[in-house]
Amino acid sequence: MTIPYFFAFDGIDGVGKSTQIDRLADLLRQQGRDVLVVRDPGSTEIGLRLREILLGGEMQMHRRTEAMLFMASRCEMIESVLRPALKAGKTVISDRFLLANVVYQSTCDRGGVAPVTPEELWKLGRLACGNLNPDLTLLLDMPVETAFARLGAETDRMESRGPEYLDRVRSAFLEQLPHTGGKGVVISAEGSVDEVASRIADAVLSNGE
Repeated sequence: MTIPYFFAFDGIDGVGKSTQIDRLADLLRQQGRDVLVVRDPGSTEIGLRLREILLGGEMQMHRRTEAMLFMASRCEMIESVLRPALKAGKTVISDRFLLANVVYQSTCDRGGVAPVTPEELWKLGRLACGNLNPDLTLLLDMPVETAFARLGAETDRMESRGPEYLDRVRSAFLEQLPHTGGKGVVISAEGSVDEVASRIADAVLSNGE
C-alpha cells in the first residue's frame, strides 16, 4: 500500500490543523519519507507578502480582487515549491489549499457586495493550480461553539466575524469537499490531540492505493 504524496488539511479556524499537520509530518518522517510542509497562502516571498495584505485587515478590496490575490499566491507556491518538491519525490502537506479559498470567498457577504460563487472560484482555481489537486484532503471538523471557544482573543480578520460566520463556513467546507479533484475525508477534531492524530493516521493508511 502506498500513501498519497500530496495532502491538504482544512477546516474552520480553531480545529487544530497546525498541531495535526505536525503530528502527521512526524509520523511520515518516521516511516522514512521526506516531508515538506507548506502554508497556503504563504511559503514563498510573494505569497508571504500577499498573505500580509489579505489577512492584515488594513486594506479593503473587491471580492474578486481578493480571490485573485489568493489564487496568485497559490499559483506561485505550486510552480516554485510544490511541483519541484513532488518531482523530487517528497511528500507534501499543505496547511489549506484551494478548498479553503472557495469556501471563504463564497460565504462572506461584505458591504453589500455579493460573494464570488463556488463555481467561479473552482474554475479560476483550476487555472491557478494547473490542475494540481491534493491526493487526499483531510477536513478537520468540530462544532462551531467548540472551535470558537478555542480561538479566544487570537483572531485575524476572517476569524473575527463571529460564530454565525464560522457556522456558514463549516457548512460550506462539508458541501464543497467532494469537488477537490482528489479524495476527501472528514475527520472529527473533537477529543484529545492523540485521538485526533490516530483518526488521521487511520484515514491516511486506509486511503492509500
